[in-house]
Amino acid sequence: MDATTAAARRLDIAQHFANVPDPRHRSYRDHHLLGDILVIALSGVLAGARSWEGIVEFGHSKEAWLRSRGLQLPNGIPSHDTFSRIFADLDPVAFQASFTSWINGVCEAIGVRYIPIDGQTLRGTRGPNGTCLHLVSAWAAQERLTLAQVAVEDKSNEITAIPKVLALLDLHGALVSIDAMGCQKGIAAQIRAGGGDYVLAVKDNQPTLAADVEACFVQAYEDDFAGVKHDTYTTQETGHGRREQRVYTVIYQPRGLSTQAEWVDLKAIVQVIRTRQVGDKETVEVSYYISSKEAAAQVLAEGIRAHWGIENGQHWSLDVLFGQDRCRARHKNAAENLAWLRKVALGVFRHDDTKGSVPTKQLRAALDDDYRAHLIHLLCEKSA
Repeated sequence: MDATTAAARRLDIAQHFANVPDPRHRSYRDHHLLGDILVIALSGVLAGARSWEGIVEFGHSKEAWLRSRGLQLPNGIPSHDTFSRIFADLDPVAFQASFTSWINGVCEAIGVRYIPIDGQTLRGTRGPNGTCLHLVSAWAAQERLTLAQVAVEDKSNEITAIPKVLALLDLHGALVSIDAMGCQKGIAAQIRAGGGDYVLAVKDNQPTLAADVEACFVQAYEDDFAGVKHDTYTTQETGHGRREQRVYTVIYQPRGLSTQAEWVDLKAIVQVIRTRQVGDKETVEVSYYISSKEAAAQVLAEGIRAHWGIENGQHWSLDVLFGQDRCRARHKNAAENLAWLRKVALGVFRHDDTKGSVPTKQLRAALDDDYRAHLIHLLCEKSA
Protein backbone atom coordinates (compact mmCIF):
# COMPACT_ATOMS: atom_id res chain seq x y z
CA MET A 1 0.00 0.00 0.00
CA ASP A 2 1.52 3.41 -0.99
CA ALA A 3 1.53 6.49 1.27
CA THR A 4 -1.40 8.12 -0.56
CA THR A 5 -3.62 5.09 -0.15
CA ALA A 6 -2.65 4.74 3.50
CA ALA A 7 -3.46 8.39 4.19
CA ALA A 8 -6.81 8.07 2.43
CA ARG A 9 -7.67 5.04 4.53
CA ARG A 10 -6.75 6.86 7.72
CA LEU A 11 -9.05 9.72 6.73
CA ASP A 12 -11.85 7.28 5.91
CA ILE A 13 -11.88 6.04 9.49
CA ALA A 14 -11.56 9.50 10.99
CA GLN A 15 -14.46 10.83 8.90
CA HIS A 16 -16.77 7.85 9.38
CA PHE A 17 -18.43 9.45 12.42
CA ALA A 18 -17.98 13.08 11.38
CA ASN A 19 -21.73 13.80 11.29
CA VAL A 20 -22.49 12.37 14.73
CA PRO A 21 -23.18 15.30 17.11
CA ASP A 22 -20.83 15.46 20.08
CA PRO A 23 -23.06 15.56 23.20
CA ARG A 24 -20.40 17.19 25.39
CA HIS A 25 -19.91 20.84 26.19
CA ARG A 26 -17.48 22.50 23.77
CA SER A 27 -14.94 22.94 26.54
CA TYR A 28 -14.48 19.17 26.85
CA ARG A 29 -14.50 18.08 23.21
CA ASP A 30 -10.77 18.46 22.54
CA HIS A 31 -9.57 16.39 25.49
CA HIS A 32 -10.75 13.16 23.84
CA LEU A 33 -12.06 13.43 20.27
CA LEU A 34 -15.50 11.92 19.64
CA GLY A 35 -14.34 10.21 16.45
CA ASP A 36 -11.47 8.59 18.33
CA ILE A 37 -13.84 7.32 21.03
CA LEU A 38 -16.29 5.81 18.56
CA VAL A 39 -13.59 4.11 16.49
CA ILE A 40 -12.03 2.60 19.63
CA ALA A 41 -15.43 1.31 20.73
CA LEU A 42 -16.21 -0.20 17.32
CA SER A 43 -12.78 -1.80 17.07
CA GLY A 44 -13.04 -3.14 20.60
CA VAL A 45 -16.44 -4.73 20.01
CA LEU A 46 -15.14 -6.33 16.80
CA ALA A 47 -12.29 -7.75 18.88
CA GLY A 48 -14.69 -9.25 21.42
CA ALA A 49 -14.83 -6.54 24.12
CA ARG A 50 -18.12 -6.82 26.06
CA SER A 51 -17.95 -3.84 28.41
CA TRP A 52 -16.53 -0.33 28.70
CA GLU A 53 -13.66 -1.77 30.73
CA GLY A 54 -13.00 -4.29 27.98
CA ILE A 55 -13.02 -1.57 25.34
CA VAL A 56 -10.54 0.50 27.37
CA GLU A 57 -8.27 -2.53 27.81
CA PHE A 58 -8.39 -3.10 24.05
CA GLY A 59 -7.52 0.56 23.49
CA HIS A 60 -4.47 0.43 25.74
CA SER A 61 -3.19 -2.79 24.16
CA LYS A 62 -3.71 -1.49 20.62
CA GLU A 63 -2.91 2.21 21.07
CA ALA A 64 -0.08 2.13 18.53
CA TRP A 65 -2.34 0.46 15.97
CA LEU A 66 -5.12 2.99 16.61
CA ARG A 67 -2.71 5.87 16.03
CA SER A 68 -1.55 4.21 12.82
CA ARG A 69 -5.18 4.26 11.64
CA GLY A 70 -5.28 8.05 11.98
CA LEU A 71 -6.67 8.48 15.50
CA GLN A 72 -5.16 11.52 17.22
CA LEU A 73 -5.63 10.41 20.85
CA PRO A 74 -4.44 13.77 22.25
CA ASN A 75 -4.63 12.47 25.81
CA GLY A 76 -4.25 8.76 25.23
CA ILE A 77 -7.05 6.23 25.71
CA PRO A 78 -10.17 7.57 27.50
CA SER A 79 -11.29 5.98 30.76
CA HIS A 80 -14.23 3.60 30.98
CA ASP A 81 -16.21 6.37 32.72
CA THR A 82 -15.65 8.62 29.71
CA PHE A 83 -16.93 5.94 27.34
CA SER A 84 -19.94 5.35 29.59
CA ARG A 85 -20.85 9.06 29.82
CA ILE A 86 -20.49 9.75 26.11
CA PHE A 87 -22.45 6.71 24.97
CA ALA A 88 -25.14 7.53 27.53
CA ASP A 89 -25.60 11.01 26.02
CA LEU A 90 -25.01 10.09 22.36
CA ASP A 91 -28.07 10.50 20.11
CA PRO A 92 -29.02 6.92 19.08
CA VAL A 93 -30.68 8.00 15.83
CA ALA A 94 -27.65 10.00 14.71
CA PHE A 95 -25.32 7.17 15.73
CA GLN A 96 -27.31 4.65 13.69
CA ALA A 97 -27.38 7.05 10.76
CA SER A 98 -23.58 7.05 10.63
CA PHE A 99 -23.80 3.46 9.36
CA THR A 100 -26.64 4.07 6.89
CA SER A 101 -24.44 4.21 3.79
CA TRP A 102 -22.86 0.86 4.62
CA ILE A 103 -26.23 -0.78 5.33
CA ASN A 104 -27.71 0.65 2.12
CA GLY A 105 -24.70 -0.53 0.13
CA VAL A 106 -25.09 -4.10 1.38
CA CYS A 107 -28.83 -4.11 0.82
CA GLU A 108 -28.59 -2.66 -2.68
CA ALA A 109 -26.11 -5.36 -3.64
CA ILE A 110 -28.40 -8.15 -2.46
CA GLY A 111 -31.89 -6.63 -2.51
CA VAL A 112 -34.05 -6.52 0.61
CA ARG A 113 -37.02 -8.85 0.27
CA TYR A 114 -38.12 -9.79 3.79
CA ILE A 115 -38.00 -7.50 6.83
CA PRO A 116 -38.98 -9.12 10.14
CA ILE A 117 -39.54 -6.68 13.00
CA ASP A 118 -39.12 -8.10 16.47
CA GLY A 119 -38.17 -7.11 20.00
CA GLN A 120 -35.51 -8.34 22.39
CA THR A 121 -35.21 -7.67 26.12
CA LEU A 122 -31.74 -6.81 27.45
CA ARG A 123 -31.93 -8.59 30.80
CA GLY A 124 -28.69 -7.14 32.07
CA THR A 125 -30.25 -3.67 32.06
CA ARG A 126 -32.82 -4.52 34.73
CA GLY A 127 -33.21 -1.51 36.99
CA PRO A 128 -34.44 -1.02 40.57
CA ASN A 129 -38.06 -0.94 39.36
CA GLY A 130 -37.65 -4.36 37.73
CA THR A 131 -37.98 -3.17 34.14
CA CYS A 132 -35.45 -3.91 31.40
CA LEU A 133 -34.57 -2.04 28.25
CA HIS A 134 -36.37 -3.55 25.26
CA LEU A 135 -35.05 -3.06 21.73
CA VAL A 136 -37.31 -3.33 18.70
CA SER A 137 -35.26 -4.09 15.59
CA ALA A 138 -35.83 -4.38 11.87
CA TRP A 139 -33.87 -7.25 10.37
CA ALA A 140 -33.03 -7.77 6.70
CA ALA A 141 -33.55 -11.54 6.66
CA GLN A 142 -31.63 -12.50 3.52
CA GLU A 143 -28.79 -10.11 4.30
CA ARG A 144 -28.77 -11.15 8.00
CA LEU A 145 -28.29 -7.51 8.87
CA THR A 146 -29.99 -5.15 11.33
CA LEU A 147 -31.51 -2.17 9.52
CA ALA A 148 -32.68 -0.08 12.47
CA GLN A 149 -33.60 -0.26 16.15
CA VAL A 150 -35.65 1.73 18.66
CA ALA A 151 -35.49 1.33 22.43
CA VAL A 152 -38.39 1.29 24.89
CA GLU A 153 -38.29 0.86 28.66
CA ASP A 154 -40.25 -2.38 28.78
CA LYS A 155 -41.62 -5.06 26.45
CA SER A 156 -45.16 -3.86 27.13
CA ASN A 157 -44.27 -0.67 25.23
CA GLU A 158 -43.10 -2.53 22.12
CA ILE A 159 -46.19 -1.50 20.19
CA THR A 160 -45.21 2.18 20.49
CA ALA A 161 -41.75 1.51 19.04
CA ILE A 162 -42.84 -0.34 15.89
CA PRO A 163 -44.13 2.78 14.06
CA LYS A 164 -40.85 4.56 14.91
CA VAL A 165 -38.82 1.68 13.45
CA LEU A 166 -40.97 1.64 10.31
CA ALA A 167 -40.41 5.38 9.87
CA LEU A 168 -36.65 4.75 9.63
CA LEU A 169 -36.96 2.22 6.80
CA ASP A 170 -37.33 2.20 3.05
CA LEU A 171 -40.11 -0.37 2.72
CA HIS A 172 -40.63 -0.33 -1.04
CA GLY A 173 -40.98 -3.86 -2.36
CA ALA A 174 -40.36 -5.51 1.02
CA LEU A 175 -42.57 -7.96 2.89
CA VAL A 176 -42.66 -6.88 6.55
CA SER A 177 -43.47 -9.53 9.16
CA ILE A 178 -44.45 -8.72 12.75
CA ASP A 179 -45.71 -10.90 15.57
CA ALA A 180 -49.16 -10.58 17.12
CA MET A 181 -48.33 -7.50 19.21
CA GLY A 182 -47.77 -5.58 15.97
CA CYS A 183 -51.03 -6.76 14.42
CA GLN A 184 -52.59 -3.30 14.51
CA LYS A 185 -54.58 -1.46 11.87
CA GLY A 186 -52.39 1.64 12.07
CA ILE A 187 -49.22 -0.39 11.61
CA ALA A 188 -50.67 -2.20 8.59
CA ALA A 189 -51.62 1.16 7.08
CA GLN A 190 -48.15 2.60 7.74
CA ILE A 191 -46.46 -0.34 6.00
CA ARG A 192 -48.66 0.04 2.93
CA ALA A 193 -48.19 3.82 2.88
CA GLY A 194 -44.43 3.20 2.88
CA GLY A 195 -44.65 0.99 -0.20
CA GLY A 196 -44.28 -2.35 1.56
CA ASP A 197 -46.53 -5.32 2.17
CA TYR A 198 -47.31 -6.90 5.51
CA VAL A 199 -47.74 -10.36 6.93
CA LEU A 200 -48.98 -10.05 10.52
CA ALA A 201 -49.54 -12.80 13.08
CA VAL A 202 -53.12 -12.93 14.34
CA LYS A 203 -53.85 -13.94 17.92
CA ASP A 204 -56.24 -13.12 20.74
CA ASN A 205 -55.24 -9.46 20.95
CA GLN A 206 -57.45 -9.09 17.84
CA PRO A 207 -60.24 -11.46 18.95
CA THR A 208 -62.77 -10.68 16.22
CA LEU A 209 -60.22 -10.94 13.44
CA ALA A 210 -58.73 -14.13 14.92
CA ALA A 211 -62.13 -15.79 15.19
CA ASP A 212 -63.10 -14.76 11.66
CA VAL A 213 -59.84 -16.01 10.12
CA GLU A 214 -60.11 -19.36 11.86
CA ALA A 215 -63.77 -19.70 10.85
CA CYS A 216 -62.87 -18.93 7.25
CA PHE A 217 -60.43 -21.84 7.16
CA VAL A 218 -62.85 -24.18 8.93
CA GLN A 219 -65.50 -23.42 6.31
CA ALA A 220 -63.02 -23.84 3.46
CA TYR A 221 -61.97 -27.26 4.74
CA GLU A 222 -65.60 -28.32 5.14
CA ASP A 223 -66.31 -27.29 1.54
CA ASP A 224 -63.07 -28.88 0.30
CA PHE A 225 -62.03 -25.37 -0.85
CA ALA A 226 -64.71 -25.38 -3.55
CA GLY A 227 -64.83 -21.94 -5.15
CA VAL A 228 -62.03 -20.68 -2.88
CA LYS A 229 -58.88 -19.32 -4.47
CA HIS A 230 -56.05 -20.80 -2.46
CA ASP A 231 -52.53 -22.20 -2.52
CA THR A 232 -50.46 -24.52 -0.32
CA TYR A 233 -46.80 -25.06 0.38
CA THR A 234 -45.17 -27.71 2.56
CA THR A 235 -41.71 -27.91 4.10
CA GLN A 236 -40.06 -30.75 5.99
CA GLU A 237 -36.92 -30.68 8.08
CA THR A 238 -35.06 -33.41 9.93
CA GLY A 239 -32.20 -32.96 12.33
CA HIS A 240 -31.05 -32.97 15.95
CA GLY A 241 -33.34 -35.91 16.70
CA ARG A 242 -36.52 -34.24 15.52
CA ARG A 243 -38.67 -34.07 12.43
CA GLU A 244 -40.73 -31.02 11.63
CA GLN A 245 -43.32 -30.41 8.94
CA ARG A 246 -44.96 -27.09 8.17
CA VAL A 247 -48.02 -26.82 5.94
CA TYR A 248 -48.83 -23.30 4.75
CA THR A 249 -52.30 -22.73 3.31
CA VAL A 250 -53.27 -19.36 1.85
CA ILE A 251 -56.78 -18.15 1.03
CA TYR A 252 -56.92 -15.17 -1.28
CA GLN A 253 -59.62 -12.49 -1.14
CA PRO A 254 -61.20 -14.20 1.90
CA ARG A 255 -64.89 -13.82 2.57
CA GLY A 256 -66.54 -13.50 5.95
CA LEU A 257 -64.03 -11.24 7.72
CA SER A 258 -66.28 -8.75 9.51
CA THR A 259 -63.46 -6.22 10.02
CA GLN A 260 -61.74 -6.67 6.66
CA ALA A 261 -62.48 -3.13 5.50
CA GLU A 262 -60.58 -1.79 8.51
CA TRP A 263 -57.34 -3.47 7.45
CA VAL A 264 -55.72 -1.67 4.52
CA ASP A 265 -55.37 -3.87 1.44
CA LEU A 266 -55.97 -7.15 3.29
CA LYS A 267 -55.82 -9.64 0.41
CA ALA A 268 -54.87 -12.97 1.96
CA ILE A 269 -55.06 -15.02 5.13
CA VAL A 270 -52.57 -17.74 6.00
CA GLN A 271 -52.78 -20.84 8.15
CA VAL A 272 -49.61 -22.60 9.28
CA ILE A 273 -49.86 -26.12 10.72
CA ARG A 274 -46.57 -27.05 12.36
CA THR A 275 -46.12 -30.71 13.29
CA ARG A 276 -43.05 -31.62 15.31
CA GLN A 277 -41.98 -35.13 16.23
CA VAL A 278 -39.24 -35.78 18.79
CA GLY A 279 -38.88 -39.49 19.49
CA ASP A 280 -42.35 -40.85 20.20
CA LYS A 281 -43.79 -37.43 21.08
CA GLU A 282 -45.70 -35.44 18.46
CA THR A 283 -46.93 -31.86 18.89
CA VAL A 284 -49.11 -29.80 16.55
CA GLU A 285 -49.33 -25.99 16.52
CA VAL A 286 -51.65 -23.91 14.35
CA SER A 287 -51.07 -20.22 13.71
CA TYR A 288 -52.74 -17.61 11.52
CA TYR A 289 -51.65 -14.52 9.61
CA ILE A 290 -53.10 -11.76 7.46
CA SER A 291 -51.29 -10.27 4.48
CA SER A 292 -51.60 -7.49 1.94
CA LYS A 293 -49.56 -9.48 -0.58
CA GLU A 294 -51.45 -11.74 -2.95
CA ALA A 295 -48.40 -13.91 -3.55
CA ALA A 296 -47.79 -17.63 -3.87
CA ALA A 297 -47.90 -19.65 -0.67
CA GLN A 298 -44.16 -20.26 -0.92
CA VAL A 299 -43.42 -16.52 -0.93
CA LEU A 300 -45.57 -15.87 2.14
CA ALA A 301 -44.13 -18.96 3.82
CA GLU A 302 -40.61 -17.64 3.29
CA GLY A 303 -41.63 -14.32 4.84
CA ILE A 304 -43.11 -16.05 7.88
CA ARG A 305 -40.14 -18.37 8.25
CA ALA A 306 -37.77 -15.41 7.93
CA HIS A 307 -39.42 -13.92 10.99
CA TRP A 308 -38.80 -17.09 12.99
CA GLY A 309 -35.18 -16.91 11.86
CA ILE A 310 -34.52 -13.64 13.66
CA GLU A 311 -34.31 -15.55 16.94
CA ASN A 312 -31.25 -17.55 15.82
CA GLY A 313 -29.97 -15.06 13.29
CA GLN A 314 -29.78 -12.13 15.66
CA HIS A 315 -31.01 -12.62 19.23
CA TRP A 316 -29.08 -15.82 19.97
CA SER A 317 -25.91 -14.54 18.34
CA LEU A 318 -25.95 -11.28 20.29
CA ASP A 319 -26.51 -13.04 23.61
CA VAL A 320 -24.08 -15.92 23.14
CA LEU A 321 -21.34 -14.42 20.96
CA PHE A 322 -21.40 -10.83 22.26
CA GLY A 323 -22.64 -11.32 25.82
CA GLN A 324 -25.50 -8.87 25.36
CA ASP A 325 -27.70 -10.34 28.09
CA ARG A 326 -24.91 -10.01 30.65
CA CYS A 327 -23.96 -6.44 29.85
CA ARG A 328 -24.86 -4.09 32.72
CA ALA A 329 -24.65 -0.78 30.82
CA ARG A 330 -28.02 0.87 31.27
CA HIS A 331 -27.60 4.60 31.93
CA LYS A 332 -29.66 6.72 29.52
CA ASN A 333 -28.74 5.79 25.91
CA ALA A 334 -25.66 3.70 26.75
CA ALA A 335 -27.26 0.25 26.41
CA GLU A 336 -29.02 1.16 23.17
CA ASN A 337 -25.88 2.56 21.55
CA LEU A 338 -23.69 -0.33 22.67
CA ALA A 339 -26.30 -2.80 21.41
CA TRP A 340 -26.18 -1.07 18.02
CA LEU A 341 -22.40 -1.50 17.90
CA ARG A 342 -22.83 -5.23 18.53
CA LYS A 343 -25.34 -5.49 15.70
CA VAL A 344 -23.04 -3.64 13.33
CA ALA A 345 -20.14 -5.90 14.32
CA LEU A 346 -22.27 -9.00 13.76
CA GLY A 347 -23.28 -7.68 10.33
CA VAL A 348 -19.67 -6.92 9.38
CA PHE A 349 -18.54 -10.42 10.32
CA ARG A 350 -21.32 -11.97 8.26
CA HIS A 351 -20.55 -9.87 5.20
CA ASP A 352 -16.83 -10.50 5.37
CA ASP A 353 -16.05 -13.34 2.96
CA THR A 354 -13.04 -14.51 4.97
CA LYS A 355 -13.36 -18.13 6.04
CA GLY A 356 -14.39 -18.89 9.60
CA SER A 357 -17.28 -18.67 12.04
CA VAL A 358 -18.18 -15.49 13.88
CA PRO A 359 -16.31 -16.60 17.06
CA THR A 360 -13.26 -17.40 14.93
CA LYS A 361 -13.43 -13.99 13.27
CA GLN A 362 -13.79 -12.30 16.67
CA LEU A 363 -10.60 -13.99 17.84
CA ARG A 364 -8.83 -13.07 14.62
CA ALA A 365 -9.96 -9.45 15.02
CA ALA A 366 -8.51 -9.39 18.53
CA LEU A 367 -5.13 -10.82 17.46
CA ASP A 368 -4.58 -9.70 13.87
CA ASP A 369 -4.21 -5.94 13.29
CA ASP A 370 -4.48 -6.28 9.51
CA TYR A 371 -7.69 -8.32 9.72
CA ARG A 372 -9.23 -5.82 12.13
CA ALA A 373 -8.34 -2.99 9.75
CA HIS A 374 -9.89 -4.98 6.91
CA LEU A 375 -13.19 -5.25 8.81
CA ILE A 376 -13.32 -1.53 9.53
CA HIS A 377 -12.54 -0.68 5.93
CA LEU A 378 -15.50 -2.82 4.84
CA LEU A 379 -17.61 -0.19 6.58
CA CYS A 380 -15.68 2.75 5.18
CA GLU A 381 -15.69 1.54 1.58
CA LYS A 382 -19.48 1.16 1.53
CA SER A 383 -19.85 4.59 3.14
CA ALA A 384 -17.69 6.36 0.58
